[in-house]
Amino acid sequence: MSQANIVARDSAALQETGKAAVRRANRARLLRPILMIGGIAVVAVVALLFWLVGGRYVSSDDSYVDAAKVSLSTDVSGLVDEVDVRDNQHVTAGHVLFKIGQQGHQIEVSQAQAKLAEAAQDINGAKRSYAQAIAVIKLQGIAVEKDKSDLARYAAVMKDGGVTRSVYDDAGYTLQADQSKLTEMQDEAEVALAKLNDNPDIQVQDTPEYQAALADLQNARLDQSDSVVTAPFSGFVSQVEQLQPGMYLAAGTAAFGLVSDTDLWITAQPKESDLTWVRPGQPVSITVDTYPGQTWHGVVESISPASGSEFSILPAQNSSGNWVKVVQRIPVRVKITSGPGSSGQGGSGQGEFPLRDGMSAEISIDTQHHRHLSDLF
Repeated sequence: MSQANIVARDSAALQETGKAAVRRANRARLLRPILMIGGIAVVAVVALLFWLVGGRYVSSDDSYVDAAKVSLSTDVSGLVDEVDVRDNQHVTAGHVLFKIGQQGHQIEVSQAQAKLAEAAQDINGAKRSYAQAIAVIKLQGIAVEKDKSDLARYAAVMKDGGVTRSVYDDAGYTLQADQSKLTEMQDEAEVALAKLNDNPDIQVQDTPEYQAALADLQNARLDQSDSVVTAPFSGFVSQVEQLQPGMYLAAGTAAFGLVSDTDLWITAQPKESDLTWVRPGQPVSITVDTYPGQTWHGVVESISPASGSEFSILPAQNSSGNWVKVVQRIPVRVKITSGPGSSGQGGSGQGEFPLRDGMSAEISIDTQHHRHLSDLF
């Protein structure tokens, strides 16, 4: 091949290469604005779709598992006789937890029973005494009537010398003495009747003395019952070791705690701006940090009427000149209705994934609300 042919071929190749480069540059200048505008449009459309869909669900990671709990105490004082549970033990409703001063309370009950029996005996004795007094009063009344008859008869014959003045005077003195005795007996009978509430046929249990003694017995039995502390609901006892046999426990002093294993719920603290469409009864999905990948289900049970800060010891005062607006948190209570591999009420019992008071959780509330383009304008 001659040199001229080689030069011609290289020249043609260079021309083709230049044309291809020009075409690529033209395409790049054409695609650049299309890609830039298209990319912005795609981002805008995706953002719009996300905004339209995102208004339906309200989520909060400021959520915790709550449970019914109580600090166990009693209204009687005394030495602890026995503690029948151990720390973190599961108990059912009515399970005996600890006992206080059993011997002393039994003595008080026995004393109250004896006083009740004594009151019944006193009342029955008063009824018999009153009946006896009425019988004696009748006899004394007969004696007074005889004295009056004798005095009248002596007065009729004394002028004729039938009896002496001395006999007549003695009959008068006898009448006065018997009348005084009758009056005294009547007064004593009135006192006995007053003890029977002015009713000689009153039942023993209807008298004030018996009722007062019965009330003392009931109080003694109530104290004895309160000295045996039982679980008000099923759950787990905690901090039991702080109570030991032989300790003196004053009335109203907390002994240890009891946390329910069935009455559990979720307390969430979403922002106030997220509660626009949240209503009681809406379904809720719940996840707990302790159990990744597991989901519980529930419903919005109630929404607090006040923000969490309103219940603080020192609520914020926003009347100063340097006030800064802070988004408030409104407590929302979520009832647990079901959960994975758990038993008990609402799927929150002690199953494969037991929920415990204070666990961190996240919730997602389905408000069923859909945003519209008109909301943007």
